Amino acid sequence: MTAEATEIPTGRWRRAWSVIDERLGISGLAYPVPAHANGIGYILGGITFFGFLILAATGVWLAQFYHPTPEAARESVLYIMTVAPLGDIARGVHFWTANLVMATVLLHTGRIFVTGAYKRPREINWLIGLGLLSITIGLIFTGTVLKWDQEGFEALGHNVEIGDLLGAFGFWFSPTLSASLPIVGRLYIAHVVILPALGTFLLIAHFLLVKRHGISAQPADFDAAVDGGPEPSKAGSTFAVHLVRMVGFGLVILAVTTLLSLVVQAPLGPAPDPSIEVSKPWWMFLPFYPFEDWFGLPALIWAPGLLIGALALVPFIDRSRYRAPGRRRALIIAGAIVLVALVALVAYATIEPVKSHVGEM
Repeated sequence: MTAEATEIPTGRWRRAWSVIDERLGISGLAYPVPAHANGIGYILGGITFFGFLILAATGVWLAQFYHPTPEAARESVLYIMTVAPLGDIARGVHFWTANLVMATVLLHTGRIFVTGAYKRPREINWLIGLGLLSITIGLIFTGTVLKWDQEGFEALGHNVEIGDLLGAFGFWFSPTLSASLPIVGRLYIAHVVILPALGTFLLIAHFLLVKRHGISAQPADFDAAVDGGPEPSKAGSTFAVHLVRMVGFGLVILAVTTLLSLVVQAPLGPAPDPSIEVSKPWWMFLPFYPFEDWFGLPALIWAPGLLIGALALVPFIDRSRYRAPGRRRALIIAGAIVLVALVALVAYATIEPVKSHVGEM
């Protein structure tokens, strides 16, 4: 590790840091940081990480007042919104941060795709990133159910029927798995324990691989080296500066979501009515809603499965030595077509009338 990569402020902060670092070895986590890594495009992963920290902190507070049973779940959410200290703000920050984190995860994935940063030796980190994307979607889905309003009830209905479609592999989603714990409680466990634990494991692996391989060079610099030019510089900035920028963006997220929570209350729909189906999913699920209209509930398994599977194959299909988009036109065009199709599906799902799907297998 170079001195430049671990540079820290001088004076009393340096002395305080030295005392802490001597005991904890935090500087061992540092790695060389090129100058371009402090740009917004290359810091999206760090922004997402601090978004997850905000979600964890607000989630711990919300858990103090939430009751994961069908009889009390929605009432406890109302209690959070009207009685619990700072409950409405914490819930609003949690809700809006979840939306922003989903957006930054998608933007981070898109940046890696466009710049070819998934290429050797970073193929495994690309797959880990797709795992983190899937866990983020799982957290948002389970969080939707936990509100236990009409939207959450209908989401759970989809959850149960998809579990039935999976047969023995869908046992976790079956209400009959445990007579002593309602499925809402089981999804609560998934939301606060299982998915965060899996996400933490993948994040640690992700960060270790970033440390191992470094931050990817800009495509033009990488391609110039492939053509016989100089190797891209791995320096230019410091880990401390990089970390401060990530923290800064994390504080911006906190400020923005706090403001949003004060202006626009996180939604809570009416109490569940089992006789109707009137809800559409959150925006990140909307691309798959038309497939459910056209092909039924099984499409909610194979449509996202095909998309994630195709993304997982990208590093192994793209065998070009180059990373610049102009030298990977076929793959970039294919990605653009998929993106346009997803946007079109969202637009279609937005204007399409709500249709009943649950109970029609």
